[in-house]
Amino acid sequence: MKTRRLGSRGPVVPALGLGCMGMSHAYGRPDQAESLATLDRALDLGINFWDTAEAYGPFRNEELLGRAMKGRRDKVVLATKIAWRDGKIGPENLDASPRAVLRAVEGSLKRLDTDAIDLLYLHRLDPKVPVEDTMGAMAGLVREGKVRYLGLSEVGPNTLRRAHAVHPLTALQSEYSLWETGLEEKVLPVARELGIGLVAFSPVGRGFLTGTLKRFEDLPEGDMRRNLPRFQGENFGANLRLVEAVARLAGSKGATPSQAALAWLLSRGGDVVPIPGTTRVAHLEENAAAADLVLDAGDLKEIDSILAALPASGARYNEMMMKMVAAD
Repeated sequence: MKTRRLGSRGPVVPALGLGCMGMSHAYGRPDQAESLATLDRALDLGINFWDTAEAYGPFRNEELLGRAMKGRRDKVVLATKIAWRDGKIGPENLDASPRAVLRAVEGSLKRLDTDAIDLLYLHRLDPKVPVEDTMGAMAGLVREGKVRYLGLSEVGPNTLRRAHAVHPLTALQSEYSLWETGLEEKVLPVARELGIGLVAFSPVGRGFLTGTLKRFEDLPEGDMRRNLPRFQGENFGANLRLVEAVARLAGSKGATPSQAALAWLLSRGGDVVPIPGTTRVAHLEENAAAADLVLDAGDLKEIDSILAALPASGARYNEMMMKMVAAD
């Protein structure tokens, strides 16, 4: 697996990481044995940059990774995220006060069965707490050796600058894909100016860009995507046309739509590290092959044309959750 440095000061990580949320959260009921096998195979492939959060489960995903890393913690670059009281996602449960930060990290360290977290993110900005106060507490954890690097998730350019002034940020984690490019205009330039790497979550559109979803009914009961506007009503059909266009281009390269989507992200800059999530070994291996897929200038021009003609239809989240995106 090819590697990239995460930000100008951060660790060297694989060009493709692994988002672990779906192994415990959001997308139906996963098979834990298959998830553990996927984590094992990820290490075989050199995909050792693993992403989790206290809220995934909640807590179960961190516990799963703690089991998977037992006896080989040094082989993994481990990232987790904190922000939610009792791990429950929702604006009313945001708590990024210094006291909450310290309490949350102690819980994560215990569940992950480790002495230190490689990369700690604030999962969402808490509007009740100045980001300087939150970063001060996180920076203290770096000084104590409990955390090695710091990051933020889904914040805007002003918040990036304010936080970075307290302690250098290594990574910004935000949604970025063929159907979500909103950060390119204002957020990404500031991250690059400050030497902050971009970790792209949902790089294949929460599975939509794989081309395997044909109908809303393909989503299992309890799957969070049933509540997302892009998967509903007329939006679903409109977004299928985008996937079909990408699939045609991918087919001309002997690749799958998800591989083309990941290769496109990798082409956006050496500071971009996608973390596609999966719970299955076969999907992991398919994603890994994207690191070797080369899109030439003609391919990239064609993708630009596709995105201009077929932009994503529908909002990323419901109105309440959208308020916490690109937060400043």
